Amino acid sequence: MLDNTRESRRPRRRLSLTASGRELAPAISLRRTFREFWPDTRGLRRLFVAGAFFAVLAALCEVAAIRLFGHITDEVLTTKQLAAFWAPAFAWLGLAAIAGATSFAGSYLTALGAERFLLTLRDRVFAHLQTLAPDFSENRRLGDLMARLTDDIEAIEELVGSGLVKAFTTVVSVIFFAGAAFFIRWDLALLTMALIPAFLVVSKVFAGRFRTAAARERASNGAMNSVLEEGLANQPLVQAYNRQEAESRRLHREGGRWLRANMSQAWLSGLYGPAVQVIETVCLIVILGFGAWEITAGRLTLGGLLAFAAYLALLYPAVQGLGEMALTVSQAAAGADRVIELLRGRPTVTDAPGAVAVGRSRGLVSFEKVGFAYPGRGRPALQELSFSAVPGQVVVLTGPSGAGKSTIAKLLLRFYEPGAGRILLDGVDIRGLTRRSLRENVTVLHQETLLFSGSVRDNIAYGRPGASLEEIIGAAEAAGVHDFVKLLPQGYDTPVGQRGRLLSGGQRQRIAIARAILRDAPVLVLDEPMTGLDEGTVEQVMRPLRRLMAGRTTLLITHDLRHVPEGARMVHVDPVPRVDRVRLKRVGFQPHTARLSAPP
Repeated sequence: MLDNTRESRRPRRRLSLTASGRELAPAISLRRTFREFWPDTRGLRRLFVAGAFFAVLAALCEVAAIRLFGHITDEVLTTKQLAAFWAPAFAWLGLAAIAGATSFAGSYLTALGAERFLLTLRDRVFAHLQTLAPDFSENRRLGDLMARLTDDIEAIEELVGSGLVKAFTTVVSVIFFAGAAFFIRWDLALLTMALIPAFLVVSKVFAGRFRTAAARERASNGAMNSVLEEGLANQPLVQAYNRQEAESRRLHREGGRWLRANMSQAWLSGLYGPAVQVIETVCLIVILGFGAWEITAGRLTLGGLLAFAAYLALLYPAVQGLGEMALTVSQAAAGADRVIELLRGRPTVTDAPGAVAVGRSRGLVSFEKVGFAYPGRGRPALQELSFSAVPGQVVVLTGPSGAGKSTIAKLLLRFYEPGAGRILLDGVDIRGLTRRSLRENVTVLHQETLLFSGSVRDNIAYGRPGASLEEIIGAAEAAGVHDFVKLLPQGYDTPVGQRGRLLSGGQRQRIAIARAILRDAPVLVLDEPMTGLDEGTVEQVMRPLRRLMAGRTTLLITHDLRHVPEGARMVHVDPVPRVDRVRLKRVGFQPHTARLSAPP
């Protein structure tokens, strides 16, 4: 009954690990891990091969040095012939120098390959994340994503990169030390080999438990990083609402989970070491006792026994290292699970075969009976949406929250494909255009002003990399940025802080407008550009906005109609009625929809 219970639990433990109620990534086989990440070692394998070669050479030097030690014991110390000491002593010194140099070379080359592998893999995963829809990252905790891009990738490297070198050199070292021991006394070496499986059995027992503990540590580490990131990013809100103690408790709670996960690993690692040490001690006692008996019988010299014991002193840690590698594999597999889970994410939109790279468009935008539903959500966002906008025209999209206004911008940029209907740019379905060329023709000012932690110049130039300082200043003057930038301590080189928090809301917004002016795209999308700004700041922002909108096709998404430009066309977007949502859900309709009405 006990065995059946264990067998029934094993599949569940492999397929779904949980940590403090959190579902972890499914277990990934070792073969799948290598198949996924081995290609990332291309161009680095020579470094790993060279590192392994030098490590093996260092092991050979150790074997020869121990043999010299046995020779000195038998031919110099036992016979008291001092003259016979100098030649093997200098040879020993030379071997030590060679071993040190080769060991350094092997370690350095392996570390170089490992760091380059980390750089390559991190770039690959980050580049893949950049291809996914923005909602992919928005629906996940930032701290957890950061942990996957750092700690988990490092764990993968320890398996696929330097870990593979370590495994090879450890196996070769075991062969060398065991072979040298066989050369001295094969029967004594056989007795030694008979005790080695005990190491492997202990390692196998610990490996499965260590994998579960490592998976819990990865998940809890990501959760704790998320709490830290959120608490620091929202510090003004935390202090304003007197929630410092609550955030501290939240961090303490997540830190406690991480502590328990780490202690599980520490408990297993701490128990594994003494268990192996006991086995190693038993082996050495047996060998030394048998060796002493052989010496008294005259069948073994003292130097031979000491050399044999020295080989064992290096052999057993190498065998123990093989066992510890099973624990490393378990930890790396937990990291591989989480990284592969990211790589499994697929872009919602890709370029169609034969997609055309469009040049600068005229800016004619048309939505024809567009319907759309966000993946995995139970209600439509847009349905039968039709309108058009021409160059020089401002189309104001207004309506209640949740009606799908911001979704229109995401569809225009092809973050998602419409489930029904089509979107045209200059009369061409945008699905036939490359995403890169399409987005070069569209500029978006988001509801939340997005700035990077560089300087004012860097953030304006983000709209057109390679722009000259004169062009940046020209865009800044048109956006009303130049006047306040002159007063900053370092002018255009003044850092704006993380997300621009060293600037006021109006200043951030005007820098974003300057960035849009420099980009100079024919289609402009303004998503609630006045949100959070006071009347005085709105007036400061509207002046450059009017200059920006002049001659362009502008889609203005807003609730506030007080500052709508004269002559703008009003389009009211209504959410789908609840009755229609229920009916559509029952018949299995997936694309989210929205209704549109254009007041005369």
